[in-house]
Amino acid sequence: MPISHELLTEAEAVQPLMVELRRAIHREPELGLENPMTQQRILDSLAPLGLPVTVGRGLSSVVATITGAEPGPTVLLRADTDALPMTEDTDWDHRSQIDGRAHVCGHDAHVAMLLGAAHLLVAHRDEIRGTVRLAFQPGEEGSGGMAHMIDEGLLVADDLGGPAEAAFALHITPNLPVGTIGTRSGPFMASTDDFRIDVIGRGGHASQPHFANDPVPVAAEMILALQTMITRTVNAFDPGVLTVGHLEAGSTTNVIPQTAWFEGTIRTVSEGTRATVRAGLERVVRGVAAAHDCEVLIDLRSGYPVTVNHAGVTSFVKELAAEVMGPRADFPLPWPVMGAEDVSYLFNEIPGAMAFLGVCPADIANSLEAPACHSNLMRLEESAMPYGAAMHAAFALGWARRPQ
Repeated sequence: MPISHELLTEAEAVQPLMVELRRAIHREPELGLENPMTQQRILDSLAPLGLPVTVGRGLSSVVATITGAEPGPTVLLRADTDALPMTEDTDWDHRSQIDGRAHVCGHDAHVAMLLGAAHLLVAHRDEIRGTVRLAFQPGEEGSGGMAHMIDEGLLVADDLGGPAEAAFALHITPNLPVGTIGTRSGPFMASTDDFRIDVIGRGGHASQPHFANDPVPVAAEMILALQTMITRTVNAFDPGVLTVGHLEAGSTTNVIPQTAWFEGTIRTVSEGTRATVRAGLERVVRGVAAAHDCEVLIDLRSGYPVTVNHAGVTSFVKELAAEVMGPRADFPLPWPVMGAEDVSYLFNEIPGAMAFLGVCPADIANSLEAPACHSNLMRLEESAMPYGAAMHAAFALGWARRPQ
């Protein structure tokens, strides 16, 4: 296979381009399915490469295609483009210039690394067997952009190549050292479902609760009962997490409110446990409400499915990491991560694998102590980006030539 440590050297040569692009995107983060400034930067960066490019109809996605010198399968490389609706508190000179928006999940680096890989793959076009699609996807943070791209034909055959047959994606993490990559086959990241529960009682004076029907202790009982439900009905080896992150009731000290409400999230790593927890939530809150003669409104919203890494693709990624990044690159993950990813929609359609790329900042000795993704203090080590670009390129170059 035309895969070697030399890809990393080539990726290091395009490091200045990746750094410049990442910082530009970082300064002007965008949210949701429409990332027009980021989309234009991607298009501008792709233009010198002369690749066929299409843009999304219902979202600001970009798909670039590289056709190899030999016939073969179509592989898909994916990077997400959107930021988070939160404020960044780092001291970087290229920190976000827009309050309430920040690239603290590393999607800016994902874009830069995939564009770096595009440069490597164009240089190695004669060694590509088949077709490579580079998918730049907005709307990962809750908007399901990947599902929209699939609906718009991301995986189907076109004039440039056949239907996509395998996929690879990277996600940076400051909690792994630079030069390491962490992945596992099977469940890799969790499903997500969000819920809101409204408990409706009867308001009154705080000194006369017997003339009212106080929803506050009922809501509190529900929250505790839900935690008991998780520990008593869910297999410890097929876990589920239910967290209530927001609770509101009342307005002052001497009033019993009519309503109390709380909201939270459910995370599981199998569809069976997911169904068990969803059904258990409804059963528990309805039962507790009935016991206290309260009404209850349940809003249970389905989110992303479980992200499942295909065993064969994952094994191949591990082999590439050893060859491209070095024999100590592989960081086996002993269990899934309970965060969620909309790349799950992609892996439900074709075999694929996602891996975490270590980007712990150089001034932090212990990667486990680094501010994690989604932290207002999250930072990454830019010198790690060539590893990501080289891994993307290695996957595209090597998939069709791997031992079957």
